[in-house]
Amino acid sequence: MDSQVLVALALSLVGGLSTSIGALFVVLNRAPNLKMLGLLQGFAAGLMLSISFFDLAHNALNSIGFLKGNIWFFAGVVFFAIVVNFIPEPTLGPSSDAKDKKKSEDEGGKDMMKKHRRQVLFSGIITAVGISLHNFPEGMAVFLGSIKGLRVGLNLALAIALHNIPEGVAVALPVYFATQSKWQAFKLATLSGLAEPLGVILVAYIFPTSLHPEILEGLLGSVGGVMAFLTLHEMLPLAFDYAGQKQAVKAVFLGMAFMSASLYFLEISLPKEMSL
Repeated sequence: MDSQVLVALALSLVGGLSTSIGALFVVLNRAPNLKMLGLLQGFAAGLMLSISFFDLAHNALNSIGFLKGNIWFFAGVVFFAIVVNFIPEPTLGPSSDAKDKKKSEDEGGKDMMKKHRRQVLFSGIITAVGISLHNFPEGMAVFLGSIKGLRVGLNLALAIALHNIPEGVAVALPVYFATQSKWQAFKLATLSGLAEPLGVILVAYIFPTSLHPEILEGLLGSVGGVMAFLTLHEMLPLAFDYAGQKQAVKAVFLGMAFMSASLYFLEISLPKEMSL
């Protein structure tokens, strides 16, 4: 393997495995109550929306034009709107709430907690998939930065590492709550970060010869559409259910502001001719 690729892989591992640091913050503490979980789900939804609109979709619009960028973005939305109909997922509708009230308190409480846990686990898996897809271009950026020089690659890897810590929290928290397994929470958060070195391998050995840059940007725009749909369809209703609408909305905007600031500092660490 080329030494340049090895350096890029090592640097991307620094950034990617920082999701494990975020996971450690979660697993070293007790599982949160439902209200705190709702607030943190709102914060995670803000992270995902910011990545979707201000990073992936924004880059697609700038790279391939307004019309093509929007077509790719909404193709992702429509695609997953269709797919989600085939995904079995637990819901907490008013009718089921009414039925639960008619049962004994013990049975009703157990049923509701099982639904809570299944729904939260589903949300955690969505977050892990979304963040993994987001980490691919970050790995590519680390590879391109390391080609320009070790200092550029190292600065970028450290910026991404700081940027990825809250993403690790966003993945590990719902998994820990749903499964009560610290290992499962830590494992899933770590795996989502490993998409970054995978991005290095893909850009080094596959994309230069087989994928046109315009198609790559379009696909990333579609990923943004998928993430936006899943965030609004799954994570935001969950945050509303657990934390209340007003508090959840505040958490969403806090998450968006945090990720936007993180993306900004990540952007200024790149050379002018590069962008994520």
